Amino acid sequence: MTGALQGRGVVVTGAGGGVGRGIALACAAEGGHVVVASPRRNGEETAALITGRGGSATWVCCDVTKRADVDAAVSTCVAHAGGIDAMVHNATSRRSSEPVRLEDVDASLWEEHASVSLRGAFHCAQAALPHLAARRGRLVLMTSPAGMEGSATLPVYGTVKGALRGLGKSLAHEWAPLGVTVAMLSPLALTPALDNAFREDAGLEARLAARVPSRRIGDAELDIGPVVAFLIGDGARYITGQTIAVDGGRYTGL
Repeated sequence: MTGALQGRGVVVTGAGGGVGRGIALACAAEGGHVVVASPRRNGEETAALITGRGGSATWVCCDVTKRADVDAAVSTCVAHAGGIDAMVHNATSRRSSEPVRLEDVDASLWEEHASVSLRGAFHCAQAALPHLAARRGRLVLMTSPAGMEGSATLPVYGTVKGALRGLGKSLAHEWAPLGVTVAMLSPLALTPALDNAFREDAGLEARLAARVPSRRIGDAELDIGPVVAFLIGDGARYITGQTIAVDGGRYTGL
């Protein structure tokens, strides 16, 4: 713990569990006030974990598909931290890990993926921009290997995650004159969804770990969160428009 984010306001969407919770915990450990934005009350648990460790956090019930909810999360961060130094859009569809063939994708599944990942990113970016510009802040969009190399079983998820990279690159160009940087991060970490997949397929964890040079699946708080904390700190002020793979070497084709 270095206190690199001391006094800074950070909004993390989808922070009720999994990677989002790990990011929230890591940013709070560096001194930031974290607004835990989640649609379910597990976000309240994340905030309690942070304050229980002596950190500063506020939970906001936030469905990123609704602009009013995102505006409320932004307003909460401004009220508690005086502004927003970083917006981290981590929220994704609860059906993200559900295998499907393209011919079986219906309009509701497509809309769910697109609304949470893409419409949510649009809401977060647009709502946070005035505050980020005022503080020369950071936007981080969480992508996935599926968005870089595709996926035979997750075609819609791969599509929206790839689109987030395109959005991030475009915003990096647009916002650079404002002093606002944009980064995309592609993680490999244990999550509740991945745990469920391991339970359904006893050999999946070993097969996946064997494909990772580091021979293990990452930890959301210890492996992923600190990289996000770095990206929103002063040391990353010259990084923008890039995708950072935090996956133990699983993906080396950038």
